[in-house]
Amino acid sequence: GDILDDYLRTDGVWILTRNKQFYKTNNEKECAEKCEAERNFTCRAFLFTRKKLQCLTLAENAKMTVAFPSTDTVLYQKRIYLTECKRGIGTDYRGTEAKTQRGVLCQKWAEKMPHKPNYTPEKYPSAGLEENYCRNPDADERGPWCYTTDPAKRFDYCAIPECEDQAMHTGEGECMQCNGEDYHGEVSRTESGLECQRWDAQEPHMHGFILEHYPEKDLKMNYCRNPDGDLRPWCFTTNPNKRWEYCNIPHCTTPPPASGLGSQCLSGKGEDYRGRIAITESGNACQHWNTQLPHKHGWTPDRYPCKGLQENYCRNPDGEKKPWCYTTNSSIRWEYCTIPACDRTEQGIAGMNNVPVQVPLTEECYRGTGQSYRGTTSVTASGKKCQAWSSMFPHSHIKTPDRFPDADLRDNYCRNPDGDSSPWCFTTDPNTLWEYCNLKRCDDHTQE
Repeated sequence: GDILDDYLRTDGVWILTRNKQFYKTNNEKECAEKCEAERNFTCRAFLFTRKKLQCLTLAENAKMTVAFPSTDTVLYQKRIYLTECKRGIGTDYRGTEAKTQRGVLCQKWAEKMPHKPNYTPEKYPSAGLEENYCRNPDADERGPWCYTTDPAKRFDYCAIPECEDQAMHTGEGECMQCNGEDYHGEVSRTESGLECQRWDAQEPHMHGFILEHYPEKDLKMNYCRNPDGDLRPWCFTTNPNKRWEYCNIPHCTTPPPASGLGSQCLSGKGEDYRGRIAITESGNACQHWNTQLPHKHGWTPDRYPCKGLQENYCRNPDGEKKPWCYTTNSSIRWEYCTIPACDRTEQGIAGMNNVPVQVPLTEECYRGTGQSYRGTTSVTASGKKCQAWSSMFPHSHIKTPDRFPDADLRDNYCRNPDGDSSPWCFTTDPNTLWEYCNLKRCDDHTQE
C-alpha cells in the first residue's frame, strides 16, 4: 500500500515540538520516507508545507503537545502512535496507557527501581520501550504489560481494549458520502481506538446533542455521527481526558446519489442554492472558494465536497440565514448575497394577502452587558464572521451550549455567556480567536 496510509492527515495544523529535523522534499511521500528513516529520535509525525516544499520530522504528535492553525501546512501523524487499542497480542501497541489492570503505576523501562528489568530500551530498541507505557516486547500471549512501581509485584498486564477493525466494515452504511452528515452506520470507536460515549448519556462528558433536540440526526446508541456539519463523523469518548474525537470511517467508492441540479433561487435558508450569483448585497465581488486571498478560510471545496463550493458563487455551507461569500475586498471579510426568492404559487400568494404578516421583532441592540441579548447578529466589530458555538473549527473552546445552557448559544449568534463587557463571539478567521460584536447599546427609552 501507499506509505501515507500509515499516517493520519490533518490539513491546516502546526504543532509545537522540540525534537525536529528539517529536510527539503518534493512531496508528502518523500517526507514520509524521511520520517521512516529518522535516526535522531522516534519519528511520530511530520509537517509538510506545500509552498516552501519543506519537511519537518517530529518526535511528538498532537496528543503530546500543542496544536494551532497554520495555512498551507499538512500534519501527518503515524496512526500507530495515536491508537489506544491493541490488535492481536499487541506487540505493535504504542499507546500511552501507563497503569496495570489493577491500577498500579508502571515503572519506567529505563529505570532499575524498584525492579531490575530484563527488557530495556537499549536491549530492545525497536520495541517502543518509552517512558512507562505498557508494551509487549517479548510477544507475551496475554498482551501488553509493564514492570510495576509496587516492590511486591514485579510485573503485571495492562487492560488495553481490542481494536475494532473498522476499515474492514464495507457493508451497507459502513462508508460515508460527502462529510458523513448522512452516515447511519454502527462504528462506535474513534480513530485512536477510544470507545464512544452514548449520545443519551452525560457522563463522562456533558453535552447538548440530545435526541429530542436533533430528531433527524439519528443519534442512536454510541454510534459515530456528524450532527453539526463537521468535517466528518465523530463522537464524545468514554475517556474523561478526551472530550471528543473523529471516527475513522472510509469514504464510499460509489458517488453520492444525484440530488438534482440544486435550486437556482432562494428557498428557506438557501442551503440548496446552486445558482451563479457571485456578488454580495453591497456590490462586492465574491472571492473564489478554493483561494485564500484576500481572506484565509476553511470552507474549501476539497474539505466540503457536497456543499456546491464552485467558482466564487454565493453559497450557504454552514446553515447561515441565507447564502453568502467571502469578498474580494480585503477590508470586508464576508457578506450576504441577494438571491431572488423562488416563485410562490398563485394560490399561496393569494392566501398570504389575506393574512397579516407578523415580522418577528429581533432585538439588535443590547442592554447592560448584553447577557440578555438574544438577537441574530453574527458579525464582529471588524466585520469578521462568527464561528458557531457548537463548532470547534477553526478555534477549540469551552464556551459550548452544553456548558452554558442558559446563554442561548444558538448557531453563530453574538452572545455574552461569561459576563464580559458586551456580546462577542469566536471568529471564523483562524488568526483571530474572538472579538466583540458589531452591536450598539439600546437606548433606555426604547419601547419593548
